[in-house]
This record gives sequence, structure tokens and C-alpha cells, in this order.
Amino acid sequence: MLTATVAGAAAVAATVPEARAAERKASRTGWATSWATAQTAPTAEDTVAAAGLTDGVCTATVRLSAGGRVRLRYGHAFGTVPVLVGPVTAGGRAVTFGGRRQAWLAAGASLTSDPVDGLRAPDGSALTVETRLPGPTGPLSFHRNTHASHSVDGARTTSVFLLTGVEVTGAHGPVVAVLGDSVAEGVGTPDDADLRWPDQLARRLPGSAVANLGISGNRLLLDDARFGPGGQARFDRDVLSLPGLRTVLVQLGVNDLQQPPAQADSSLVLAGYRQLVLRARSAGLRTVGATITPFEGWTRWTREADAVRQRINRAVRTGQLFDAVADFDAALRDPARPSRLRPAFDSGDGLHPTPSGHAVLAGAVDRRHL
Repeated sequence: MLTATVAGAAAVAATVPEARAAERKASRTGWATSWATAQTAPTAEDTVAAAGLTDGVCTATVRLSAGGRVRLRYGHAFGTVPVLVGPVTAGGRAVTFGGRRQAWLAAGASLTSDPVDGLRAPDGSALTVETRLPGPTGPLSFHRNTHASHSVDGARTTSVFLLTGVEVTGAHGPVVAVLGDSVAEGVGTPDDADLRWPDQLARRLPGSAVANLGISGNRLLLDDARFGPGGQARFDRDVLSLPGLRTVLVQLGVNDLQQPPAQADSSLVLAGYRQLVLRARSAGLRTVGATITPFEGWTRWTREADAVRQRINRAVRTGQLFDAVADFDAALRDPARPSRLRPAFDSGDGLHPTPSGHAVLAGAVDRRHL
């Protein structure tokens, strides 16, 4: 843990007005989330997150969408005790919190840094964030698999611990949050390739800020110990808390149909969508709803589940539910057998698309709807 002499404390105190002035200047340009991830609680299988760290160093390299000045956001949604965060660096530069190199992240809360002095990130750039956690931290809120390489104390991981967002001032295109499942998270794409469809959408729309809030296995209606709170339960924390947001794209539902207990009543899924739309509109946001993609060939596919999927999709396509529709089903389905993915878009399990399938999904989102 860091300590400070009286002289050092005075020097830190002197930086606080400077940090506040920088914050006021940045706020005039507006912050938007350029990279994000949604958290879940660790299970016994998640040994590092479940045990926590003592004097550990977490390094995350994240792909930004929009660029500009940078600040970081940490979260501990499932924590039970405060965690001391810091020192932190971003792009090799010192990160401060109210002018100080360390700050406490309260259990269940979030923590936003000052603008990082001297750092301007280009659109689409990779940013490395190094976070020291003096600890002992106790169990850590985290995202299990970002399909990208990071490290904990030098050991490779695809998980990100506590870091939930990178916010920037340079967004000059659509500012979008994707509330999604494993398809948004990137299953079916190789690690470190940045070929998830939200990444490819951001590249199609220069200057856009796209926050990928996909969680593998996530459902719309029900919570799960491993796959996290359902979309309705996490909507306020994961979506409505984001600065500068204009549009939320909802890509949830397939896990409701096939994970036990399976949802066989399409009206309940549609009612769940309606609630998200109401909450988004109350916050001044537009909504785009994605139709549910085919998944015949997946281990739990049934004709009955596919019939529910098609009923939901017909209702979404009417345009009477969301403000706009991204027809992911039409983009990926096999014309010869609409309950299946087109063979070129099937990663091999019947559910998750290939990188080319992810590109088609990105292309199915109309910029005018964002």
C-alpha cells in the first residue's frame, strides 16, 4: 500500500484543483464509452477471481472504438468488501483518482478516474491498462472471457478484473451499447482478432463509440449463477450508467429458448423486451432490437424452440416494439433451411457465427437507426 510524507501529501493535494479543472474541460466535450465489458460474479471454477489477489497486477489490453482523451471506469458489482485500486497506468501514463494514485472501490459501486494526463488515443487503437491491487481483495467481480489476451501477475488470461470501461471525448459518430449474449461477446471468433460483430460495427462507423456488453450464456428473463443476471436485471447498471449513450441494441433471447429451464412462451420474452424499451425511452435512448438467429445443430435445439423463436421474430419485425430492427435472423439463416445458419456462417456448433458471419451481423445494423 502506498504511503505519503507530509510534503508528498501536500503535493498530491495541490494536484486536486488541476484534476478538477481537467475534468471540467473534458466534460464540455462529452464522454462516451469506447470500450466496455459487463461483469459477473466468480464461481468456484473461476479460481483467480474467486480467491482474489494480494499485491497483484492485472494487465488488460483493450480495443477502443472512438478515441480522444481517456478516463477509466472500474466496477465491483458483486463485491462484498471495498477494494483498493492503484497505482494504475493507461498507455504507460499514470492514472489518478481525484488527483491521487490510489482510490477505494466500494462494494457494489463504480469508480471513475480523472482524465489521463497527456494521453490521446486514436480511433480504433489498442490501449493497455495496468492495475495494481494491493489487497487482499477478496473475490473479484470480472468478465470471464473477452476473447482477447490479458494477464494477471504475468500469466495469460482472457478475463478482465474490475475494469469495466474506457471512456473518451472524441466520439463523433453513433454512441451505442450492445446488450447481448455469447454472439456479441465473440464466441466463434479467434482471440485477439477483434472480429466480434460489435468491433466490426465500430469499424464500419468511424468515430462511433460501441460498448460491448455481451455475456456468454446470458438470458433476457432469468438470472444464472455462472452467466450472470439476466438482461432485465443488469440493464440499469450495465446500460443506463454509460455516459453519452444514445442507442441500445438488444441481442438477447436465444438462451431463454434453449437453456434449462427453457422459455416456451413467446409472450413472456416479448414482455421482457417491452420493459427494456420502456426503461430506455425513459432515459431518452433509442432502441434497436435484433431478431434471434437460427440454432438448429446446437445441442439443445428443438422444433418447438424454433417455433417460439419464429413467433418472437415475427413480432419484432412488425416495428411496433423497438424503435428499429436489426434482422440478424435474415442475415445469417440458410435459405434452404431457415432453422439453420448458412454453412459459411456456422462456426461448427450450429449457434455461433464465424468471423464472416459476425461481419454480416455488423452489416445488418443500419447506421440511420443509431
